[in-house]
Amino acid sequence: MSVMSIISCKIMQDEIVWLFSNDSEVDKIIIVENNNISEFREKLNEQQVSHEIIPFEKIPDLLEDTDENQSIVIVNILELGLHAVPKTLKSEVYQSIEEMIPFSDGILLFYGLCGNVLGKVEEDFCLEKDGCVVRILRDDVRIVDDCIGATVGGGANYLKLLKTHSKKPAFFFTPMYASSWRELLSLDKYASDPEKALKMAKMVNDMAGYSRVAKVNTGLTYVKDIDAKIEEYANLFGYSTFEVSGNQEIFEKCYLSIKDELKTKTM
Repeated sequence: MSVMSIISCKIMQDEIVWLFSNDSEVDKIIIVENNNISEFREKLNEQQVSHEIIPFEKIPDLLEDTDENQSIVIVNILELGLHAVPKTLKSEVYQSIEEMIPFSDGILLFYGLCGNVLGKVEEDFCLEKDGCVVRILRDDVRIVDDCIGATVGGGANYLKLLKTHSKKPAFFFTPMYASSWRELLSLDKYASDPEKALKMAKMVNDMAGYSRVAKVNTGLTYVKDIDAKIEEYANLFGYSTFEVSGNQEIFEKCYLSIKDELKTKTM
């Protein structure tokens, strides 16, 4: 039995749905039950991707009763708001890795550097000798910066985009970013005074010089009404919008790479 675990930021769920929709080799997909999976579950169901939702504490027992020839993928979607405090993000990701290592042959992180807090995660969990490899999203040279860097094809492409649009800095919105901007701005946290959250966001944006929103067209259509969601954000801040191209190349490359790595281990 081969068990690959994926620990992912909620904002990269679309890419996981796409990978599963195009992978016929996985025998069983297990989703860790938590408060972050409602959209993910709906998208898997829409794409008719078979899966089970299991409480974390019951997964080891489930695996013990699984056919030893099966290929298993376990997905743990973490809270989006962790990015607000980098140290907390690192702590939660590292804790999730430690908890999943005992029943995983390999763990792939759907994260980037994220403020440089995850830059040494592969070194810190260099556990090949103990039976579990830990990998993070990389381009051909290094770990990607963040979800945008992964979606636009890696560090070099991301830097080129930032330089191209440096005179009029822009927010880059992937479909899930467009779907989640209210959560990212903590509007629910300030439900009694959402204007406070918007004013704080505008102040930060103005300091950074943002004046536009770039829609990263990934080709994925799991999020509905993307353009309307981006326009809503842009209108709130008085921004213009434009479009750039994205793809799933890095996600696919890293996913297939760790799969091949695990196949080699079991040979």
